[in-house]
Amino acid sequence: MPDTTVQTQQPASPLRVIGGVVYFLALLYLFFFSIELMSAAFKMGGRGFAEQLLNTAADPVAGLLIGFLATSLIQSSSTTTTIVVGLVASNALTIQLAIPIIMGANIGTTTTNTIVSVAHVTRPAEFERAFAASTVHDFFNVLAALVILPIEIFFHPVEKMATFLQGLFAGVGGMSLASPLKAVVTPPSDFITGLLPYELPLIAIALVVLITVLTRLMKLMRGVFLERMASLFDRVLFRNDATSFALGMVTTAAVQSSSATTSLVVPLAGTGVLSTRQIFPYTLGANIGTTITALLASFSTGSPAAVIIGLAHLSFNILGIAIFYPLRAIPIWLADKVGVLAARTKASSAVVIAVYVVLHIIPILYLIL
Repeated sequence: MPDTTVQTQQPASPLRVIGGVVYFLALLYLFFFSIELMSAAFKMGGRGFAEQLLNTAADPVAGLLIGFLATSLIQSSSTTTTIVVGLVASNALTIQLAIPIIMGANIGTTTTNTIVSVAHVTRPAEFERAFAASTVHDFFNVLAALVILPIEIFFHPVEKMATFLQGLFAGVGGMSLASPLKAVVTPPSDFITGLLPYELPLIAIALVVLITVLTRLMKLMRGVFLERMASLFDRVLFRNDATSFALGMVTTAAVQSSSATTSLVVPLAGTGVLSTRQIFPYTLGANIGTTITALLASFSTGSPAAVIIGLAHLSFNILGIAIFYPLRAIPIWLADKVGVLAARTKASSAVVIAVYVVLHIIPILYLIL
């Protein structure tokens, strides 16, 4: 008589569960560490040049492009905005020219997302989802700048809104916000940059660590993680637009890096845990959360104009959300279409690199000519 006993899967032992959690947290730490190291490398080679570049803004369009290039060089919109705050406080830059730079900084900070998405390039279906998730942030920032910049030039809604808010905060002194994430990833990053103070080797090390960690994370997500944790993201953290927005805003304000928090969800999209539609409000929240660093820095300058610039970054993002959240189908559709296009091209990674290079050549040509 055949054996009809049903084989049931034994639950994992407590030690195995604890080991899995520790392994996941270690990978997560290395992910954030690699991004911090990459950011430090970019700043090492590009911050001084970025400061000089920001001083050359001659008109609003040039300011937008300069903000984009400067932030692409140092991979931190918070740093760019903080530099701009200092320039305005010292009267080296006017408010009218500083605001377009802030808009450009929003666009330039999304490069890290694209780098993370390339880790999925060997799996076309995953790369399509990951690339769409990485570019939906770009499309929102670009569309917001294209719509708001012309209006700002003629009617100054961002400046007026920021000036009004500055009046509400009059008399507020300098404040600071300690990032628990930076407290644990910055010391080892600083140690390595001290041992090897060269930009290209540091970027290479950061990329190797990042790609290795992403490979391990994706393997984990395709297995037990995808089965046991997908419902946590889908039904709790990203269950609606409000929770997604709040999560993006709070986590980005806490870690003070929109590059880190938005890059983190790209593998989740690649492995099918999250959709571009779910990620979009999260990126909007990240845009709000990333304004906190420069805003707090502006309060310490004692300059009303500097505070206006810190609040202009916040005001621009609020106006962009007010316009494009109701029209969210547009950036989501564009991101999904670009994801399909990139994934269906045989040399997908080459296409990504080519687009990235072209996007930087156009502003350079405009500024030169």
